[in-house]
Amino acid sequence: MAGNGAAGGDLAGRVALVTGGGSGIGEAVVERLAAEGCRVVVADIVAGAAASVAEGVGGRALTLDVADPEAWAAAVASIVADEGGIDIAHLNAGVATGEGDVVALTEAQYRRVMGANLDGVVYGTRAVAGAMAAAGTGGAIVATASMAGIIAFSPDPIYTLTKHAVVGFVRSAAMSLEGRGITINCVCPGVVDTPLVGPARERLAEAGYPLIPPADIADAVVTVVRTGRSGEAWTCLPGRNPEVHAFATPDLGLGRSVTGADAAPS
Repeated sequence: MAGNGAAGGDLAGRVALVTGGGSGIGEAVVERLAAEGCRVVVADIVAGAAASVAEGVGGRALTLDVADPEAWAAAVASIVADEGGIDIAHLNAGVATGEGDVVALTEAQYRRVMGANLDGVVYGTRAVAGAMAAAGTGGAIVATASMAGIIAFSPDPIYTLTKHAVVGFVRSAAMSLEGRGITINCVCPGVVDTPLVGPARERLAEAGYPLIPPADIADAVVTVVRTGRSGEAWTCLPGRNPEVHAFATPDLGLGRSVTGADAAPS
């Protein structure tokens, strides 16, 4: 059966789901969670990649298109039936457009990146949190955002759009999930040495820009889960420990800090 929530030092026996688990950051997180004693479900749109990684850790492979809400419902129902519940979910699947010119952006590029990066996090949170709430055991959700979710990243404005949205979603959804014992946070890495870097790897190397090993992000995900805190964006930069990003709070002239229901936009 799934354990009681996910916060705290010992993750052994917890059931963890990792999307985009067939390569890159997701693969590293799968390996780290398995080393912590978790029973890991490796989800990826590439069935062979999910199977290969799952086999390496004695986990379960699941083919999943994170942009499909019906696929999410079926996947979570299957995990709950087979594993007893879900304690930890790392919503990591993501893509880039590789297009810096918004005028040249194609509809296919736009829909693909929105589906993977944003729909995947929203649909995933809804499905996973629903299962956690129904079980009454709580749980921890961590989404992969990016430093492009905090700063402007002109080489790919649409990728940047989705990652800003993930950060905003996580910070805003935390309050509604808190009463159910569910935490939600995001990690915001710099440039990680994954297939997503693609041809830019050589240019980055020539410029002396350090790439972050995926294992460092896996460490950050475990750190975030263990804090038991929620609604935070954790930056992950080369050679530095992960840390919570401090967002500036605007003065709305109300004489107090504005969060939650008080912060309804006009």
